[in-house]
Amino acid sequence: MLAVLGGLAIFFLGLWLGGHPSSLPEKLRDTFVAKDISVRDEVINTIEDKYYKKVPRSQLDNASLKGIVESLGDRFSNYFSPSETKTFDAALNGQYEGIGITVNPTDRGLEVVGVFVNSPAAKAGIRKGDVIVAVNGQSIKGAASRGASDKIQGKPGTSVQLSVSSPGETRPRVLTVKRAKIQQPVADGRVVTDKGDKIGVVSLATFSEGAHAKLKEQVDKVLKQGAKGLVLDLRGNGGGLLQEGRAVASIFVPKGLIVRTDGPHSPEQKLNATGGAISPSIPMTVLVDGGTASAAEIVTGALRDYNRATVVGSKTFGKGVFQEIEPLSNGGALELVVGRYFLPHGENISGTGIEPQVSAKDDQKTPRDEALDSALNTVRAKIG
Repeated sequence: MLAVLGGLAIFFLGLWLGGHPSSLPEKLRDTFVAKDISVRDEVINTIEDKYYKKVPRSQLDNASLKGIVESLGDRFSNYFSPSETKTFDAALNGQYEGIGITVNPTDRGLEVVGVFVNSPAAKAGIRKGDVIVAVNGQSIKGAASRGASDKIQGKPGTSVQLSVSSPGETRPRVLTVKRAKIQQPVADGRVVTDKGDKIGVVSLATFSEGAHAKLKEQVDKVLKQGAKGLVLDLRGNGGGLLQEGRAVASIFVPKGLIVRTDGPHSPEQKLNATGGAISPSIPMTVLVDGGTASAAEIVTGALRDYNRATVVGSKTFGKGVFQEIEPLSNGGALELVVGRYFLPHGENISGTGIEPQVSAKDDQKTPRDEALDSALNTVRAKIG
């Protein structure tokens, strides 16, 4: 009996020491503990054992994994914890819990490139062109874009404190905004009569799953209502799924290469138009700005390279790389840049963006949409 009890004691002692190798005597540690225990685990174990406050192991694990990815210095590569992965997946389906804005990273923080109508952000007075410089009192200057965005999102009914810098203001405003469940409006369409000509204005907010089908519905609707030309509004559209970019471009481009991707560990892909495009005789413009990025730039570039649409607005963001999502065993995910993409004529737009063929910019001080007016005028001039 004593032998059994002694064996059990040794067994449980071994279990405990296995999780606390620093408690072993040096000679025993060298004998029984594998030499390849990572410094990462040493740091986490030491914090658990000796830090004066209790910190959940999951918090330390997630922080260390985020640090590994952040060390790449790549603002488009991110580690998602299991809970963040669920939020990310929901966003790809057009749903998320937050305040109702789209953003792009800048040197100062996150620039607001779109505000949803009747969203918590709109009600709080956040406007396009504002820059969020701090979240809950912590500066987000230089932070990874996804990580900074995740700090703003959260459970509906909870609040987040934002420091918001607006053009012309010397000091940021501090706003407390209550989060809500946001159903992101993916696509919209309407007919505008411009000097006697009916022109369809269709907009796309994101390239989430199924976005191309929703946009096609809006295109068909305005054409059925008698539109003789189209404006595709991609302002503030930060992109999304690569395949959706191909499918959206295929609504307007009947055939040919839409985008080519390549990377050192990612085989080259040539994604061609899928067919079923609307009549190429329908004149078009595509309306863009500094918030037009990623898949939205792929569509813009394809329409420009095939002379299918005139690009109107201001220079796009310039994201010429693409990511892949790798599920992880802990329920989290790794979003990692794996290569670059190239427009039909071979151009990679990393850091340069797409220059508009017709420059136009809104004056935020007026109720008019000057950039849209310019896009409408450009289409109207093409209508025969």
